Amino acid sequence: MLVNNAGVFEGMVGPDDVDVARAEQVFAVNVLGVVRVTRAFLPLLRASAHPVIVNLSTVLGSFGVVTDPARPQSGYSLPLYAASKAALGMLTVRYAKGLPDIKVNAVEPGFCATDLHGMTGHGIQTPEEGAEMVVKLATIGPDGPTGTFEDRDGTLPW
Repeated sequence: MLVNNAGVFEGMVGPDDVDVARAEQVFAVNVLGVVRVTRAFLPLLRASAHPVIVNLSTVLGSFGVVTDPARPQSGYSLPLYAASKAALGMLTVRYAKGLPDIKVNAVEPGFCATDLHGMTGHGIQTPEEGAEMVVKLATIGPDGPTGTFEDRDGTLPW
């Protein structure tokens, strides 16, 4: 199994603060890092009896969530982080389609108290609680889902 967990958060910047240098940094880790690591691990994954890739994402990259005014996430801008996670969603779907021998899914771990966003100690759940869905998707069997985006409540819209 491969869990792509690396990620950078550009901070609470709005569209006026977006520049190419910052975009390159965010996409280099959140998207291109996943491509590099996935490519490097494909031979090992294919040697596994039940190969699985889990990409850590966020509902902030979900078009279905951020365009729903009833969802609190619709109020945040975060253009680079959200765009990079939307791109990760497309990678997940396309990898799932193009690698039929490997289960490829994305997971929203929830708002955890971590250093990613500078809110250590202020998340609504612990990192251990956030890891539960990652472990669930990482340990699926050959009949498990592929090409999905899930959180602890079920399937999320892309």
